[in-house]
Amino acid sequence: MGATKSHEFSVKENKMAAYAKALAHPARVAILHFLAKQQSCMCADIVEELPLSQSTVSQHLKELKAAGLIKGDIDGAKVCYCIDEKGWKAAQASLNNLFETFKGGTCC
Repeated sequence: MGATKSHEFSVKENKMAAYAKALAHPARVAILHFLAKQQSCMCADIVEELPLSQSTVSQHLKELKAAGLIKGDIDGAKVCYCIDEKGWKAAQASLNNLFETFKGGTCC
C-alpha cells in the first residue's frame, strides 16, 4: 500500500477526508441515521437494528467516533452512543462548503 501523502494537504482537506471516509460505508450511514433519531442508545440497540455482528458494529462505531461524528460514554459494562453535535455541525459545514464551491456551467 502506498503512502497517502496526507501531510501535503491542508488540515481542512484532511478533516473533510476523514468525514468522507466515515460516511463511505452503508453500515456507518445506517448507524448515523439510527443515532440521529435517538437521544442516545447502547451498542446493543444498534446491533439489534443492523444485520451485523456486535464486533462489526463496534468497529464501525470506532470509525465514526474517530471522525468526531459520534461520542460514547461508558455506563458500567456498556457504552452509550449519541451524535456529537459539535462534530456533526463541523462535518455539515465542511461538506456544504465543498458542494457550494461548484458554480455550474459547461463541461468538456
